[in-house]
Amino acid sequence: MKVQDIMATDVKICHPDTNLAEATQIMWANDVGALPVINGQGKVVGMITDRDIAIALGTRNRAPSELTAFEVKPNPQELYTCGPSDDVRDALKTMRTQGVRRLPVVNGGNLKGFLTLDDIALSAGKPGGVAAAELADTFKAICQQRTARKVATA
Repeated sequence: MKVQDIMATDVKICHPDTNLAEATQIMWANDVGALPVINGQGKVVGMITDRDIAIALGTRNRAPSELTAFEVKPNPQELYTCGPSDDVRDALKTMRTQGVRRLPVVNGGNLKGFLTLDDIALSAGKPGGVAAAELADTFKAICQQRTARKVATA
């Protein structure tokens, strides 16, 4: 099964200078927990999550309208992606090894869709889909990475 077979194509986005109040409103209105960050040339340059926003607002003494997406997540090295023609198992491996639940789907740096762990779970067991055990292993690895980060910062 290819990523393009199960990815979402109606993807909500923000830009590096989008303030957190606006990013939060986009997420709320569209019931999403993450937004790809797109630059002026239409390239994916980052991701911001609802968790990123919550942590930023809880640790800085600034209003959401005063903070931008790239002030919160300026590090493009933290961007992991997949391609539309990639096998879903390869995308799942990226999620597992990088500890992420969502991947922008790009072609030449341009956003083509969005793939989530939920999308993969909903396709599990279908012809060409991942096995439930593969999905469980990925979820476990992501949870272990979060626990390891928590211990490292304690």
